[in-house]
Amino acid sequence: MRVELEIWRQDGPRARGRFESYTVDDAEPEMSLLELLDRLNDQIIEGGGEPVVFESDCREGVCGMCGFLVNGKPHGPQDNTPACRQHLRAFPGVTRFRLEPWRSAAFPVIRDLVVDRTALDELIRAGGTVDVAAGTAPDADSVPQPYQQAEQALDFAACIGCGACVAACPNGAAMLFAGAKLAHLSLMPQGRHERSRRARRMTQAVGELFGPCSLYGECVPACPAGIPLTAIAALNREALRAGLRGHSRDN
Repeated sequence: MRVELEIWRQDGPRARGRFESYTVDDAEPEMSLLELLDRLNDQIIEGGGEPVVFESDCREGVCGMCGFLVNGKPHGPQDNTPACRQHLRAFPGVTRFRLEPWRSAAFPVIRDLVVDRTALDELIRAGGTVDVAAGTAPDADSVPQPYQQAEQALDFAACIGCGACVAACPNGAAMLFAGAKLAHLSLMPQGRHERSRRARRMTQAVGELFGPCSLYGECVPACPAGIPLTAIAALNREALRAGLRGHSRDN
């Protein structure tokens, strides 16, 4: 099948970007969007050109590296699916794709489809403290936790940090990402001494590094991990809890 591609090319962070058009005449329905880019880059290299720069790692939908906009949607036409798992067979009749990097002030373009997601790392560092009991490893059952609570924590921990929620939000907010982290950790027995301090630091960082929540919920269908909108409510709840407890107490 013949696929037409319009791809954002940018030589560096300070360079002026532009869209360039390409055609892949031997695309297969089984190809993922990344495999389509692989085939395109083979053609470009054979012709002596510079290949399109994009990120990927596991290509199994768990690393969060492969994100970019496809026809204006983070990762592609399918909801809750990373770019590496979006196959051409899933959207028959679509033979033209416009690929561009995440469009957010928090994610400056490095080159072509690759953006700098350091802001997400800074947000994690803001709340990345946890208390641990030094010594030998504890027994698996020494820290009890209700099953339902553990399952809920794992659901929030599924976030892969791809940044699609930020790219989907008109305001470039990271509330879903930050909320998933705070909700996950608030449900765990470990790290409770830092709970209030973590909430204060992360809510301050998310306000400094990203835009405010748009209240439209575009982040939810864009999230490959299916993080629910309740994560944002959890962030607000944790921030309120920390504010009511004050700075005199950490837990």
